[in-house]
Amino acid sequence: MRGKVLLAPKTITERRHPVKPHTVKPHVRIVPLGGLEEVGRNMMYIEYVDNTSAHHGDIIIIDMGLQFPEENMPGIDYIVPQVASLIPKRKNIKGVIITHAHYDHIGAIPHLMPELGAKIPMYGTDITIAIIKKRQDDFKNGRHELNLKEINNNTKLQLGAFHVEFYGVSHNVPGSVGVIINSPVGTLIHTGDFKLDLKSDIAGHTEIEKIKSLGEKNVLLLMSDSTNAPQTGHQFSEVEIQTEIEKIMQNAKGKLYFATFASLLGRINEIIQLAQKYKKKVAIDGRSMKTNIAIATELGYMKYDPKIIIPVEKVKEYPDNKVIILVTGAQGEGQAVLMRVVNKRHKCLRIEPGDTVVFSSSVIPGNERSVQALTDKLYRDGAEVVNYRMLDIHAGGHAKQEDLKLMIQLIKPHYFMPIEGNHSFLKIHARLASELNLKKEQILVADNGQVVVATKDLVTLTDERVPANYVMVDGLGVGDVQEVVLRDRQAMAEDGIFVIITVVDAQTGKVRGSPDIISRGFVYLRESKELIFETRKRIRKTVEDITQEMHPINFQYIKESLRDKIGQFLFQKTERRPMVLPVIIEV
Repeated sequence: MRGKVLLAPKTITERRHPVKPHTVKPHVRIVPLGGLEEVGRNMMYIEYVDNTSAHHGDIIIIDMGLQFPEENMPGIDYIVPQVASLIPKRKNIKGVIITHAHYDHIGAIPHLMPELGAKIPMYGTDITIAIIKKRQDDFKNGRHELNLKEINNNTKLQLGAFHVEFYGVSHNVPGSVGVIINSPVGTLIHTGDFKLDLKSDIAGHTEIEKIKSLGEKNVLLLMSDSTNAPQTGHQFSEVEIQTEIEKIMQNAKGKLYFATFASLLGRINEIIQLAQKYKKKVAIDGRSMKTNIAIATELGYMKYDPKIIIPVEKVKEYPDNKVIILVTGAQGEGQAVLMRVVNKRHKCLRIEPGDTVVFSSSVIPGNERSVQALTDKLYRDGAEVVNYRMLDIHAGGHAKQEDLKLMIQLIKPHYFMPIEGNHSFLKIHARLASELNLKKEQILVADNGQVVVATKDLVTLTDERVPANYVMVDGLGVGDVQEVVLRDRQAMAEDGIFVIITVVDAQTGKVRGSPDIISRGFVYLRESKELIFETRKRIRKTVEDITQEMHPINFQYIKESLRDKIGQFLFQKTERRPMVLPVIIEV
């Protein structure tokens, strides 16, 4: 029986005493994919780990937002989160929770949900769901592919291992909520974007009693909005803002333009209410603004006499001081309504002396130059410009320092994690928490992609990281623009492009005719004849010197040599480095 292995006794032993799998202490992994090193691109997922539980691996996602490009990202429309770490686990995703309908929280949905699984349930309030549906219409994957489910402040969800509840917050879009996540290891709170406005419900009702009650629930971890952490004091109430807008409305001599985000529905509602009070007509222009107002009106968040709304085509039929015009373009966007009005490309509207233009929203970092240029143009046309720095006309939708501290005091968390803001904002928010006697080890300042682990007794910042790099959207292409492409675009933006088109005889290696040169953003050809003449001579010499010694001719090598030698020559002459693109035509 040589060579035969008898397995029966061992097999019997294993049946009697099965080997137990290695058990892992139950814990929750909190994984921010964006929003912790910038304002925007907000997204995180929460994963339960316990390989003895039927709920092992259950995941919920909170928000799925975009980030607007920075100045050094020419041609990029926006940036979305990297979800590579979620792709292998997508079958475990029990739901996506959207805190509110701003693009920095919903803007990535059309791009990411097809990757993760469009049938995963997505939860939001009525207005949030309606705006998500409308945004889906702009994309080829279609709105009907999403599994959208409506919630309200009193909804309770069981999403795998997580029992989820909500509380209402004031923000600058209605239907905003904070999220209460009751997990097997303890209660986690995600505030979403919020401010504590106890005087006005026009931009959402702050459920302060529900927030206070959380302080009795032994909250393990509070994750809180840091967008306005650098700003001292309390955030303005919409009541105070309404007073400022009313003063502007009373004093306006000509047409009154309000430029703001289409999503600031609370502010837009105030303006329309005041227009009705002072018997003024309101014209609305901007597709996104019209859409959002229609949604908010249909759902009952905005109530007004429809007779006060007029088409922009009829503005001229009314006295200037009886007209208010709501437009998009507060960030100086090139194709937005206000820029078209200023550039005299709008079919109906023109800026005239005596008009007043109110920028009722703060400037997104990176847009300062375009907003300043727009302001200068408005003044040239004789308009008065009012921005949020001149008067208290912009109550941000985010809590300032005193309100942030109050949120921590009300909830009384064992651990605190600032979210939603640049790193410096998170550090400032962390300092506020330390002033409330939270110890250093109770405060966790994470980076995008850095995993936070929570057990019943402890929350820790780990060294584990998942991919959280930028995924750039260029047109409708997602992720196909890499760093090298951006560097090329920056080079072209700074020093221009210099194209060389040379016809070369494939047999003799001689240059036929005179090389063609195209310059964009580098030199004006008509005024640089001497430089162009010398460049053509060097192109011919470079090509023919190489081809005399090369058989067969390597045209790729010729192109690389032209790029290097002509690039060096142009730098010597101009001290600029245009992108040199040689094109060789073989004949």
